[in-house]
Amino acid sequence: MRAAAGVWRWRRNPLCRPTDLAEAWLALVAALLLVTAAPAVGWVTGTLTDDALRQSVRAQRQQRHPVTAQVTGPATARPAVPGAESAAAEERRLVHATWTSPDGRVRAGTVTTSLRSPHPGDTFTVWTDAAGNRVPRPMDPAAARVHAVLAGAGAWAVSALLVECTGRMILWRLRRRRFARLDRAWAAVGPDWGRTGAGS
Repeated sequence: MRAAAGVWRWRRNPLCRPTDLAEAWLALVAALLLVTAAPAVGWVTGTLTDDALRQSVRAQRQQRHPVTAQVTGPATARPAVPGAESAAAEERRLVHATWTSPDGRVRAGTVTTSLRSPHPGDTFTVWTDAAGNRVPRPMDPAAARVHAVLAGAGAWAVSALLVECTGRMILWRLRRRRFARLDRAWAAVGPDWGRTGAGS
């Protein structure tokens, strides 16, 4: 609002310099971009991210299958699934288990389980692909939504910061140019300032 008032104030002011009007217009444009463009960029980014993550979740749900695994004994090696040992999985127990893949083959391997005291014969759920290979659990739709919201908020913040920094940089250059012109004008008349017969 102050930017619009600045443009109106300098509209017909006889003391208005071109740089004053340029600075007022710059402030108005920056304010409009902060109010309209930055939120629009955030909304578009969040929407596109949400659509992409929803498609990814649907694809993962189609390609990954929950199957029942049976504990056969304690683990003798680390799990072969990349990313299976996450921070949340560190409290889980490593066991050797067998499971039947969606194509009917029996598979075996070292996996993590949330069972507190796993014993041979205990069952738990694991996620596999169509061939029975262990894969991470599909992304939760709520987690996908959170990621989309964070992406939109991040895009909005970066856009607003970019507008603010660009506006300040242009304003800094305008002021430097104005001060340089003032210095040149002062250098031209300064040495004779106040002298008798110098026309001042």
